[in-house]
Amino acid sequence: MAFQSLTEKLANAFKRFRSKGKLTASDVKEGMREIKLALLEADVSFKVVKDFIKNVTDRAIGSEVLESLLPAQQVVKIVNEELINLMGKTQAKLEISSKPPTVIMMAGLQGAGKTTHVGKLAGLYKKQGKNPLLVACDIYRPAAIKQLQIVGEKLNIPVYAEEKSKNAVSIAKNSLDYARKNGYDMVFIDTAGRLHVDEVLMKELQDIKKATEPTEILLVIDSMLGQDAVNVAETFNNMLEITGVILTKLDGDTRGGAALSVRYVTGKPIKFIGTGEKMDAIEPFYPDRMASRILGMGDVLSLIEKAEEAFDKKKAEELEKKMRENAFTLTDYLEQLAQLKKMGSLESMLAMVPGMSGKDVQIDENMLMHTEAIILSMTPKERENPDIISSSRKKRIAAGSGTSVEEINKLLKQFEQMRKMMKQLSTGKFNGFGGGFGKKMKMPFKI
Repeated sequence: MAFQSLTEKLANAFKRFRSKGKLTASDVKEGMREIKLALLEADVSFKVVKDFIKNVTDRAIGSEVLESLLPAQQVVKIVNEELINLMGKTQAKLEISSKPPTVIMMAGLQGAGKTTHVGKLAGLYKKQGKNPLLVACDIYRPAAIKQLQIVGEKLNIPVYAEEKSKNAVSIAKNSLDYARKNGYDMVFIDTAGRLHVDEVLMKELQDIKKATEPTEILLVIDSMLGQDAVNVAETFNNMLEITGVILTKLDGDTRGGAALSVRYVTGKPIKFIGTGEKMDAIEPFYPDRMASRILGMGDVLSLIEKAEEAFDKKKAEELEKKMRENAFTLTDYLEQLAQLKKMGSLESMLAMVPGMSGKDVQIDENMLMHTEAIILSMTPKERENPDIISSSRKKRIAAGSGTSVEEINKLLKQFEQMRKMMKQLSTGKFNGFGGGFGKKMKMPFKI
């Protein structure tokens, strides 16, 4: 999980402040040393760390902290504000051209996930009512065109390709004529990458830029590159004058230093982040929300947005009615699991809940898969009325789902507890989770 290591180390540094009633300038500087080490270990650029620590220290040894009744909270507040400043203060939206098509040129090194994120970004805007076209300008990497076509098929987005052409600039230019004639209002150009920055790559990208005059030039960077990501961003920005950055694989790096360095070094905003392998695993980048995640405060707004996107409003209203009438079944439970999976991994969702760091939560994604398999192995009648599931039926369900009778018993017990809780909620007799539900009910993670 991104920033997990940094979040834990910052939490330890803040404990030092909380253990003291009043803070002296010496206490602040000592705590800042810990924060500095935490940032460096997270692969944040040294220059960025140096300036960040200076800004926080200057503010923290002022009267707003040293004379405060709650100095530790004030330090956390200052760190939060400075993190937001570091990452760009506000969300930087993609510019949409007033005269279609909007041309988005995607650049980056090979292996950063550029082709996949060309598709992800186009898919995001297709959901918003746009009519995107993908353009295959990587004519060097074997199967690059085919990869983009597969991505396009998954998202039902057409791909413009000239498979026999060996001129990427010509392909890019021709794609714009094609887009105008066929009513595509957004064009996403997938350019070639290399394992390292070289003159040939840069010359071609500069020529494509000149030929297409893109609305946006987005640099796709692998966040797991650490400090090298900053060097790559700086080079591309100097040569192309990029308009923004997409950070990929942010779900796979526990350090996340690139997110804190790229904007500061290039002066160009991070516009999107890749958060997983699925084609919808891309999010707009919000500096304030990311700062909140880094400090272990969660990201409730993003969690709500994910839920609103994943959950069907009509089904939610039907479910609410069933809960009021105590008619919730295992079929309903299965539907809720399917909706939950649309939101992404449990680990990524729990990271958005305030106080839920990776250290506090142990995820068992297999438990959800087992639950799904068990319910799918039941007959419709058994799902509607679990009370009829006898020993022989349990053995049959266990064999069909590849699980054990013990797991089936646990699921049925959990489901019964859930129904009791829903009944209490509907009758107004529920006294909170302290009544035994929170302690007894097994969840697919441990807190």
